[in-house]
Amino acid sequence: MVEMLKGIAASDGVAVAKAYLLVQPDLSFNKISVDDTEAEAKRLDDALAKSTEELQQIREKAAQSLGEAEAQVFDAHLMVLSDPEMIGQIKQNVKDNKVNAESALKEVTDMYIGMFEAMDDNAYMQERAADIRDVAKRVLAHLLGVTLPNPSMINEEVVVVAHDLTPSDTAQLDRKFVKAFVTDIGGRTSHSAIMARSLEIPAIVGTKEITAKVKAGDILAVNGIIGDVIIDPTEEQKAEFQKAGADFAAQKAEWEKLKEADTVTADGKHFELAANIGTPKDLEGVHNNGAEAIGLYRTEFLYMDSPDFPTEEDQFEAYKAVLEGMGDKPVVVRTMDIGGDKELPYLTLPHEMNPFLGYRALRISLSELGDDMFRTQLRALLRASAFGNLRIMFPMVATLKEFRAAKKMYDEERQKLINEGVTVSDTIQVGIMIEIPAAAVLADKFAKEVDFFSIGTNDLIQYTMAADRMNERVSYLYQPYNPSILRLIKNVIDSAHAEGKWAGMCGEMAGDQTAVPILMGMGLDEFSMSATSVLKTRSLMKRLSTEDMKVLADKALNDCDTMEEVIELVEEAVK
Repeated sequence: MVEMLKGIAASDGVAVAKAYLLVQPDLSFNKISVDDTEAEAKRLDDALAKSTEELQQIREKAAQSLGEAEAQVFDAHLMVLSDPEMIGQIKQNVKDNKVNAESALKEVTDMYIGMFEAMDDNAYMQERAADIRDVAKRVLAHLLGVTLPNPSMINEEVVVVAHDLTPSDTAQLDRKFVKAFVTDIGGRTSHSAIMARSLEIPAIVGTKEITAKVKAGDILAVNGIIGDVIIDPTEEQKAEFQKAGADFAAQKAEWEKLKEADTVTADGKHFELAANIGTPKDLEGVHNNGAEAIGLYRTEFLYMDSPDFPTEEDQFEAYKAVLEGMGDKPVVVRTMDIGGDKELPYLTLPHEMNPFLGYRALRISLSELGDDMFRTQLRALLRASAFGNLRIMFPMVATLKEFRAAKKMYDEERQKLINEGVTVSDTIQVGIMIEIPAAAVLADKFAKEVDFFSIGTNDLIQYTMAADRMNERVSYLYQPYNPSILRLIKNVIDSAHAEGKWAGMCGEMAGDQTAVPILMGMGLDEFSMSATSVLKTRSLMKRLSTEDMKVLADKALNDCDTMEEVIELVEEAVK
């Protein structure tokens, strides 16, 4: 039956393909007494064999797409599957207690997991607990005859349907086969949406009920430009979506003509359009979309995609590749922003009621736990600085004391390298990400000590409005054009300019077509966004005059009381 759902348009593009459900199956079971214990042991052996074959395929695919180091995590899983002691205990449990294999598996693996987790001061043992949990789930799925979804093994054209997608899920999506994705939850600034834009996969998030409405294999028509998804569309509706896709492709071809052009407004003012990236592999998208710089290199993916802390050498090679790849164009590298929803399996962080407002980013770097990690990253960055135009940015800065502490560590590592005879660039700029209202309000003081500001609006908006951007119930409060947010941004830009410094923006608002005219009028120097938004933004800027946009920004800041009034004002001005 044809059904239409509305969600948040998160990544432009149109697709029609069958649904692939990335949803965890029901793994519940009952404990059952059995007489034929040999048959149960045989069921267990079959499930172990299928799990082994599956993991070997996954490992092979991971080695091809992510590299040998990434694939090694599955070696640990394969070792668990062939551990004679643990497997022997499960079979003994079946035999002695005459219970089904599911029950014996859970009892023995839970005991091992509990034992390893109790060694809370041993990161290696914590990892073994996680390995056993993963493997037990896979074996249990085979015992129950259900399929565990695995995005890396998709080998036909599909639309991925999920409650939500983690950064690691999204990183496994192969653009050749994954034509779009649709989720129950999320917003335009959720990590899955940001990654979808960098991968150029059409995406709709926040539909609330897509996983409840869709079965595997259903045909879905997805329009990521307007946020519409149709389940089992008619031939006529398929044709409409395909036409929308062709129209979008034609529009993209027009924008592509601006790839080599400077970003200059109708009255001749130049702005810098930069791209946000997560890995060196994203450089292709940066160049294909004509970005003039990298305004945000999210280094946490180096940590999240690694089975252990990346070494100084690993990091140096990654940073060097990006800097060399950009030639003399600026590259702003954000130091590790771990915490919140970005966890590392090999770094045990305390459980917190509100991790987004807790122990994360620079707060970890400046602590005893993160000191070595941070210094290693700084050394790798400083060594790589000789190969390009490096700018270093500290995230989640709330106080001047924090910035000074981080800068002191930077200065110490810099001096050590120079003393060792290592070449370090003498033009590195060191700045901060403005994402905490306290720092935005005190921007005039920070501007005296930093080289630049980059405004991280994704967090700045949620912290200012006291509204979690991932929570659908308060998503109406995620208001980038609220006059209060605009005034904070204006204060940051003016504070930077008063000290002869530059101010950029690396939040999703920088590529938002409603926000761009106002930000131009406020005098923002650099706009950094998903690479796929660069040409669209360049096209918009070429049509606008900065003098007119100054008048627009002034009205938005002083005459508008609500976000809706600001939107109306912009729509009227750029018609």
